Amino acid sequence: MEQNLAFRTAEETDAQELAAIYAPYVTDTAITFEYTVPAVEEFASRIRHTLQRYPYLVAIRDGQICGFAYASAFKGRAAYDWAVETTVYLRQSSRGGGVGKALYMELEGMLKRQNVLNLNACIAYLRGSDAHLDDASVHFHSRLGYSKVAHFTKCGYKFGTWYDMIWMEKIIGEHTAAPKPFIPFAEL
Repeated sequence: MEQNLAFRTAEETDAQELAAIYAPYVTDTAITFEYTVPAVEEFASRIRHTLQRYPYLVAIRDGQICGFAYASAFKGRAAYDWAVETTVYLRQSSRGGGVGKALYMELEGMLKRQNVLNLNACIAYLRGSDAHLDDASVHFHSRLGYSKVAHFTKCGYKFGTWYDMIWMEKIIGEHTAAPKPFIPFAEL
């Protein structure tokens, strides 16, 4: 684990700080396809909603949140309970220093305890790069053992550009004929 890095479950009171970390991704990048930075109340609602079923973690260094990661439903049907979508965002000054990897490893450990088997990442993609998107997220996920499983062409429009979307997947458990039941995060 990165030195001086601690993890804890996000709280609704973290919403303002998490929204501030997320804001540059909305305003300056195509990493997220949101156009408007969510209000603090909306961010708090997202945290509350996520924690009903999935982990929502923050990484803290020197008393300050430097990133967050969470899981969400891959699809809303019961048969998908063993698959999740993973997400990570870092404070701009914390990028490239191992915080994202450490957060994802912590998240993965919690998801294993929930009996999740498939981790899926939805990633904005552009052949090449522009001022708003490069391929760093693809390389990040590849280094963590994710493989590309789908590619959708020009499905997101932001900053006057059509962006592709790819899905990457990592299998973290054995797919048996009788899988262990999914355990909601709130019940761990």
